[in-house]
Amino acid sequence: MHFLVVDDSSTMRRILCNTINSIGYTTTAAEDGLDALEKIKEQKFDVIMTDWNMPRMDGLHLVRALRAMEAYKTTPIIMVTTEGGKQEVIMAIKEGVTNYIVKPFTAFLLREKLKEIVS
Repeated sequence: MHFLVVDDSSTMRRILCNTINSIGYTTTAAEDGLDALEKIKEQKFDVIMTDWNMPRMDGLHLVRALRAMEAYKTTPIIMVTTEGGKQEVIMAIKEGVTNYIVKPFTAFLLREKLKEIVS
């Protein structure tokens, strides 16, 4: 499986990519939603992991754009964000997020969430 990891923090991108790679999957990183959409033009991804708060295009707008594309209508999308309020979670799920991880998180939690998605 190939993951697209979208986060404006280079540290968070590295943590997510390293954890996903350690499980045996491949990753591509993007700095924000617009960068992610450019990468999606180049290749197909099996899972998208995105932050919510990013410059240029935030994660919620990225989710909307992905769900409007035929190729990504059912692709798992995991929101990884500091936005942990109940209303934010509900809003993200209504927009089409498959799963939700609140920062900070442990590598164990990330692996468990990934197992739910890819199993």
